[in-house]
Amino acid sequence: MEWYVVLFLILGGLIVVLSSGLPVAFCFMILNIIGSYILWGGTTGISQLIHSIYSSVTSFTLLPVLMFILMGETLFHSGLAFNAVKVVDKWLGGIPGRLCLVTIGAGTLFSSLSGSSMGTTAMLGTTMLPEMKRNGYSYSIAIGSCMSGGLAMIIPPSALAVVLASICQISVGKLLVGGIIPGLVLACMYGVYIVGRCFINPSLAPRQEQKEAGESLKEKLVFTMQNFLPLAIIIFVVIGLIFLGIATPTESSAMGALASLCIAAVSGKMNKDFIYDTISGTLSIVSMMFMILTGSLAFSQILAYSGATAGLVEVTTALTISPILVLLLMQLVILVLGTFMEPVAIMMISMPIFIPVVKDLGFSEIWFALITLISMEISMKTPPFGFLLFVMKAIVPPDVKMTQIYKATLPFIAIDVLGIFLLILFPAIALWLPSFM
Repeated sequence: MEWYVVLFLILGGLIVVLSSGLPVAFCFMILNIIGSYILWGGTTGISQLIHSIYSSVTSFTLLPVLMFILMGETLFHSGLAFNAVKVVDKWLGGIPGRLCLVTIGAGTLFSSLSGSSMGTTAMLGTTMLPEMKRNGYSYSIAIGSCMSGGLAMIIPPSALAVVLASICQISVGKLLVGGIIPGLVLACMYGVYIVGRCFINPSLAPRQEQKEAGESLKEKLVFTMQNFLPLAIIIFVVIGLIFLGIATPTESSAMGALASLCIAAVSGKMNKDFIYDTISGTLSIVSMMFMILTGSLAFSQILAYSGATAGLVEVTTALTISPILVLLLMQLVILVLGTFMEPVAIMMISMPIFIPVVKDLGFSEIWFALITLISMEISMKTPPFGFLLFVMKAIVPPDVKMTQIYKATLPFIAIDVLGIFLLILFPAIALWLPSFM
């Protein structure tokens, strides 16, 4: 059987199983069982599948996922993360669109801690959107700000970046550090767009919400030290130690989780409810992610054994089109998948096929992984089927139409696309910091 027939059958079978409505983890498991039985020799193939599942979840590189999620749940349930948002709000003063900027900062913070773009969007929509509406903000700018939380797929500490690095078999530390500058560039671009648009059209975001203008510089500094310093310590423990080469990503993630627990205890937040909420939240998120990951290695092995991966690489490299165009086509596939699938599932489907092609074309895998993270963030809010669009529709008042949500989101999508082109034109944006490691 030709490799392209096998590839068509595997991907076609995956689409059929996914369309049944079963959870993604079970869909991949069904496909892997059938594929291993047919291609790997019956019961022997099933035994190999069991070994692959075991190997996929016992990888040492996945340990930071657990630690990052534990750290995020600790900061979330202790309220330490919310204090940092208050600090940002206090310093922004009378800047046009202040609440939108606070929303973007909060979204970046919370989604990097929780690892769930949909959960973060729901939280921002239920907390920040009513506040912005009370202050006279237009939905055309408020809704888009609430859907910007997916940016933290890129800014570390990001559990999704660790999962992607594990699937692609690349350095976790370099991918985490490499996401700092691209993430901050995108955040600044969001901020410039909001301030510029509100400056041109002040009716979008009235400035009457400014309440702390009379506070002195000393009072603001004291408030910042009290509320932001604990979070700054945790960020340094996680990112600073990796960058300086003092600790591996696994060690720094464990130290970050320990530091967040210690700060929560010192702050007097450590009680029965806090412990239960933190542990149950961590276990539910980790078990969900690991259930999906169990099919990753087996799926890539089945593709490789069938010759589909090698055949696809050979066809791609034989094309006369530019390698950059091949890269853009890959991102287009990710955008389409992202309209109906979760990011981890997208990684599982695409990366076993894309990474061999990326290596053969001579691209940096760290650079490609960061572009992929941005594409997945875009796909979650791309009309008409992006998951975040429907999450936001469930939160806004009934009189807000879906077309209004589309229009509010499009400028932020355009900024993300511009960010991808900047990374393609200037790869140093992603590779400069990792080069010092």
